[in-house]
Amino acid sequence: MKIAEIIRHLELLCPLAFQEDYDNCGLLLGDPADEFHKALLCLDLTPEVMAEAVSSQCNLVISHHPFIFRGLKKLTAGEPESEIITLAIRNNVAVYAIHTNLDNTLHGLNALVMTKIGISKYRILSPKEDMLVKLAVFCPVDHAEKVRQSLFLAGAGHIGNYDCCSYNVNGEGTFRASDRANPFIGEKNVVHVEKEIRIEVIFPGYLENRILTALHASHPYEEVAYDLYPLHNKLPQAGAGLIGNLDEPCDETRFLERLKKILHIPVVRHSPFLSKPVKSVALCTGSGSFLIQQAVRANADVFLTSDLKYHDFFGMENKLLLADIGHFESETGVKEWLHAVLIEKFPNFAFLISTVNTNPVHYF
Repeated sequence: MKIAEIIRHLELLCPLAFQEDYDNCGLLLGDPADEFHKALLCLDLTPEVMAEAVSSQCNLVISHHPFIFRGLKKLTAGEPESEIITLAIRNNVAVYAIHTNLDNTLHGLNALVMTKIGISKYRILSPKEDMLVKLAVFCPVDHAEKVRQSLFLAGAGHIGNYDCCSYNVNGEGTFRASDRANPFIGEKNVVHVEKEIRIEVIFPGYLENRILTALHASHPYEEVAYDLYPLHNKLPQAGAGLIGNLDEPCDETRFLERLKKILHIPVVRHSPFLSKPVKSVALCTGSGSFLIQQAVRANADVFLTSDLKYHDFFGMENKLLLADIGHFESETGVKEWLHAVLIEKFPNFAFLISTVNTNPVHYF
C-alpha cells in the first residue's frame, strides 16, 4: 500500500478545503508514492518524536500541529525544524499534518472530547459559509435517474443528516444540431423539442471537479447544459467549535472536577461561577478565544477552550462560564482519534501512538 492511500482516507474525512487560510496542512515532507510500512501518530512533531519514529522503523509521521508553519528561510544545525528534516530525509520518513481541517470537521477532535464528557449530540458552533454550490442540469426524462444517482455517488445532495437530496422540475428543452454535431437525439439542422427534467443538487465547492466529471460521464447529451450557483448558505458539516447538551444538568464545580479527571487537566482557569447548572456546553480544542461571542450568542452555559488572555475573562459574569482547559490537554486526544480512524480502515497495518510528552507548559 502506498502512503497516498493513507492521505486519501484522511482527506476524505477531513478535506484540506476545511483548513484555515493561515494553516499548512497536508503532506509536508516525503513522497506519497512510497510504500507505506508503519506510522507514528503525534500531537507535536519535535526532534525527539522524529527520533522515536526512526527507532520504531516508521516511514510516516502524522502530526496534528504542522512542524513547518511559517516560511523557513534557513536550515541550519541546532534548529528544531532542521533536525526534523535531516532525520526524516536520512531515514526516508514522510510527514503529514492534519490540523485545522481536522479541527473544522464535525466528527473530528472536538467530537471526541464532547463524547468523553458525555455529549453525543452536537452541532458546529460557527459553521463555514460560502462553501456550497448549487448545480442545475437539464436532462432527458428517461435518463434523469441515472444522472441523479451519479451525482449522489460523487458527493452531491447532502443536507445535514439527509442524503440523495434533489429538486426536480419537468419542462421542455429545445435545440438544433449543426452539421458538426453528433446529436444523441434529434436531427441535424432541425429544431428539436425534448421533454426534460431540471435537476438541482447542492455540494461542497471543493468537490466540483468530481461532480462535473460524474455529470458528463452519466449524461447522454454531447453538450451538457448546466448552471453552477455559489451559495452563501452555511455548511453544517464544517466549521469551528461544537455545542451540545449534557443528558442531565450538572453543578459547575462538579462539572469542572469531572472534566479535569477525564482530560487529565492539572488546573482550570475560569471566569466567576454563575451559580447555575451546566447544561449547554460549547467547546473548541486548542486556541478558541475567537469563538467566545459565538458561544454567548448560542446560549452556552460554559465554553471550554484554551490560550485565553487576561482580558478574555472580563464581562463573562452574566453570560457564561469561560474555562481554559489547556492547549495540550484539550488536543492530546488527537492521537487516539487518528489511531481509531486509521485502524478501522487499515486493520492490517501498524499505527503507533507517540509516547513522547511534548507539552511545553509545566505547572509548579
